[in-house]
Amino acid sequence: MTVYAVAQLRFTDRTAYDRYQAAFMEVFARYSGTLLAADEAPQTVEGEWTGDKVVLMSFPDEAEFRRWANSPEYQRISEDRRAGADTVVLLVHGLGAARR
Repeated sequence: MTVYAVAQLRFTDRTAYDRYQAAFMEVFARYSGTLLAADEAPQTVEGEWTGDKVVLMSFPDEAEFRRWANSPEYQRISEDRRAGADTVVLLVHGLGAARR
């Protein structure tokens, strides 16, 4: 069942994050995910949010998300993401998805 990864980022080193972003799509394209949104100006509708960017991705299932997220290629480029942004990633199961 479809899962969604929601990343909330606050930039700490834009140069490092830009290196990550430049390499992201080449790595991401090797897996079965879909990039649904990447917004550096999201509108806060309710509550308080102090981040700089939101990214929304979908994957056919949790196993495929983890295959991408744990891949050596992604782990290599994600060093720049970790250096360039404080990040929270949420994994959200689609409606009807079995939960562990």
